[in-house]
Amino acid sequence: MDFDVIVVGLGHAGAEAALACARLGLRTLGITSTIDAIASMSCNPSIGGPAKGHLVREIDALGGEMGLAADECYLQLRMLNTSKGPAVQALRAQIDKSMYSARMRRALELQEGLRLRQTSVEGLMVRDGVALGVITEQGEISARAVIIATGTYLGGKVFIGDWQAESGPDRRQPSIGLARELARLGYRMRRFKTGTSARVDGRTIDYDAMTRQPGDESIWGFSFLRPPEPREQMDCWITYTNEETHRVIRENLHRAAMYSGAITGTGPRYCPSIETKLVRFPDRQRHQVYVEPQGRFTNEVYLAGISTSLPSKVQDEMIRTIPGLADVHIIRYGYAIEYDVIDPRELKPTLESKYHPGLYFAGQINGTSGYEEAAAQGLIAGINAALSCIGKDERLVLDRSQAYIGVLIDDLVSKGTDEPYRLMTARAEYRLLLRQDNADLRLTPLGRRMGLVDDERWRRFSQRSAAIACVREGRELPDNLRDYADEAAQQVAVERSFAGYIAKQRRQVEEFQKLERWAIPSDVDYSALHRISAEGRERLSEARPSSVGQASRLPGITPADVMALIIHLREMERTDD
Repeated sequence: MDFDVIVVGLGHAGAEAALACARLGLRTLGITSTIDAIASMSCNPSIGGPAKGHLVREIDALGGEMGLAADECYLQLRMLNTSKGPAVQALRAQIDKSMYSARMRRALELQEGLRLRQTSVEGLMVRDGVALGVITEQGEISARAVIIATGTYLGGKVFIGDWQAESGPDRRQPSIGLARELARLGYRMRRFKTGTSARVDGRTIDYDAMTRQPGDESIWGFSFLRPPEPREQMDCWITYTNEETHRVIRENLHRAAMYSGAITGTGPRYCPSIETKLVRFPDRQRHQVYVEPQGRFTNEVYLAGISTSLPSKVQDEMIRTIPGLADVHIIRYGYAIEYDVIDPRELKPTLESKYHPGLYFAGQINGTSGYEEAAAQGLIAGINAALSCIGKDERLVLDRSQAYIGVLIDDLVSKGTDEPYRLMTARAEYRLLLRQDNADLRLTPLGRRMGLVDDERWRRFSQRSAAIACVREGRELPDNLRDYADEAAQQVAVERSFAGYIAKQRRQVEEFQKLERWAIPSDVDYSALHRISAEGRERLSEARPSSVGQASRLPGITPADVMALIIHLREMERTDD
């Protein structure tokens, strides 16, 4: 056996997966087609925001790397939704993209037990249905588990107007052979689409025509381990499209790849291209454009909010109609990218394939969008692959009441997705319990049990927990806990202000967990359960849910179907007795 675990792709998902496996003692190989693009930010250089910021804090609480890296590489920090309740408040950071990629690469290079290799994976070694390694350009590499985290590189194709090419983001090598291999193995593949905005030279921007958006004076970090180092923050800016912008787009809409018929994949609903915004909201007079620096030592600036697949000359004309951008020089044109994804309903909640033991999937290949969603999946896939290789019976499966990570993965494996999936606070039923400020209280003990939380993090967690307990009980903080006074006070204030709502959600969680713990035997013949609707039988037969709770969340399953299923399970229990 060459390695214990092979991770294919070292974007945000693959980086977290590889680090988790190596930190848990596994001989790990991380494979990437471009070693210089580890954890790259192909779209806007930011981390966090509503629900996404919650994910980063949860990753950190479990012992992952994203939060620490973001805190070290920030250009600007802002707490969003401060006028709203604590459940939806979330940290967002503008990131130095080059620094972030280098920081993550360094973490991987220094990690004991982890090796990196630049090559292309063309196939998988599968024997008797079990994944046993990968086939690269140079030959076979065996392993006990394989994690596929190829992002938007799988079958990637880039479009700018009528120009197109097989490519990953930023003209990097796509993964074509592996896409064919997964289809050959029987995975249901479909095409999704995403895109980027143009990157421009900041020296050619008239910032006086825009609205300044500074960072917060009082800064918070993503990591619970230590606060971010204070530094001079860089401004972001806001401008808007206008009727002239929209005229240029409408006159050239047929030349955009999304509307010329060149792209067949489904694009993201919650982060659409500027062309789609005009089609979907024809009466809106303007759309916001976020002008975001890409790094402290570059003049390159990202124009978030106007991702496009229009021809380059049309992009020139369109962008120069926007206030502040009349004389702008475009460094990189925006583009659309179409890529392959699998149906995540073919995965277990551990992110292991239902069909090929030892094969795991994480990140955008599962139909998600966003760096944060990818990193969260990578961490969970890495932990579970490692636990399997070690021979432990335990697996890390977070439910919807424990973490936003649980909401994310449950949505994917239970419901699937017919568009690039974006996590939002509205998707969480118990979001008052899943606040960003208590992620460590919820998850760090689990991370410690898994083996990813080291002694230093555990010491700081124990101190912070003790400080919160002191404040709850009205006791004076001892000297060694005074650094946590403000955090503890804020947390307890939230708990007291929303005590009634929190208590109600905890009661709801108790009922939820009863259904989650009610296991469904794997051999249930749903086709014979005529009390359940025809659609319900079809959905249940296809998904094979592991619990009544999971069954209740499947699309097309009615409350009557759930009750009929419960009656059947009770009858089975009586028969067994």
